[in-house]
Amino acid sequence: MNAYETLLLDTASRDERLVVITAENRGHMRTVPPMLGDRFIDVGIAEQTMIGMAAGMAVRGRVVVTHALAAFLTMRAFEFIRDDVAITNAPVIMVGMVPGILSDGNGPTHQAIEDVSIMRGLPNMGVFCPCDEREFVDGMRALLESRRPWYVRYLNTPELPIDREPFVPGRAVTVRGASLHHPNVTILTYGFLTRQCIDAADQLRRHDLNVRVVNMRTLRPVDIEVICDAARRSELLVTVEDHFLTGGLASIVAETLIAHQIMLPVMNIGFTSWFKPGRLNEVLEHEGLSSTALARRIHERFTDIVHRAAQPPSPHQEISHV
Repeated sequence: MNAYETLLLDTASRDERLVVITAENRGHMRTVPPMLGDRFIDVGIAEQTMIGMAAGMAVRGRVVVTHALAAFLTMRAFEFIRDDVAITNAPVIMVGMVPGILSDGNGPTHQAIEDVSIMRGLPNMGVFCPCDEREFVDGMRALLESRRPWYVRYLNTPELPIDREPFVPGRAVTVRGASLHHPNVTILTYGFLTRQCIDAADQLRRHDLNVRVVNMRTLRPVDIEVICDAARRSELLVTVEDHFLTGGLASIVAETLIAHQIMLPVMNIGFTSWFKPGRLNEVLEHEGLSSTALARRIHERFTDIVHRAAQPPSPHQEISHV
C-alpha cells in the first residue's frame, strides 16, 4: 500500500463524507476500491460525467477527490470544471495523473503541459504541484480540509533530500541555498523538475556560482513575496517548468515583476511546443531539462550577462534590457 492509498483510507475511516471517483485511473490506488465500497466510483472513460457527479456530491456536503489523466481532465472536462466546480466554488479536488513530461512515451494528445495555465485561469481554483510523493501526500492532507476546488498534479516520485516546512497553500519553500542572502542565481520551479534543479544548483556551485532553488508548490495562490524577494536579491532569475511558457510559472513571474516594477535578467526554461515522446530520461536529455543540461544553460546565460555588463555601451547603440 502506497502513502496516497494510506491517506485516502485513513481519511475515509475518520470522515464518512469522503468519496473517491476515477475515470478509469486506479493504478496508484488499487487497494482503495474494495475497502471504500460504494464510496469508490469508477465512471469509465467519461471525465465530464465524473466532474458533474463530483460537483453535485460536493455541494451536498461530500468531500470528493477525482482522478483522471491530466490532459483529459483539464481539457475534455474543462467546461464542466468551469461551470460546475469553479463558478459554484464546489470543494472538488481534481488529481491529474501523468502530468507534464511524466507522460514520456505518449504523444502530444496525452501531454498535459498547458494544465497549469488552464486551471489557474479559473476563479476560485487552486493549483498544487508537489515536488515528490511526500509533499503530494502532505499537501493532499491539507487540501482535504480546505473546502475549496483544487487541481493537483499527481506525483509519486521518491522523497527528495530536502528540509521540510509544513505545507501552506500559497507559501513557497527554499530547497537549496536558503542561507544565501544575495545569490548569483535563483531558480524558481515546481513539481517533478525540482529534483533536476537541485542537482543543477549543486553542479553550478562547482563553477563558483551561488544558486538558490525555490519550490513554488502552489501556483494559485502563488507566493508573490518570494518571487519579488528573489528578483531583488539575485543577479539572474530562472524559471524551470515542464509546461508551456505561456500561462505557467514564466507568465506568473512576468506578471509579478511588471506589477511590482522590478527589472532584472530573467531566463525562462520550459516548452513552446509539445515535446518529443520517449522514455523519461530521453525526454529530459532531448529537451535540455536534465540537471546537467540545466546547469550548462544557466551557466552560459549568467556568463553572457556578466560579459555584457562589463562592456561599456556604445554612444550610438541602443541599450536593451533582457
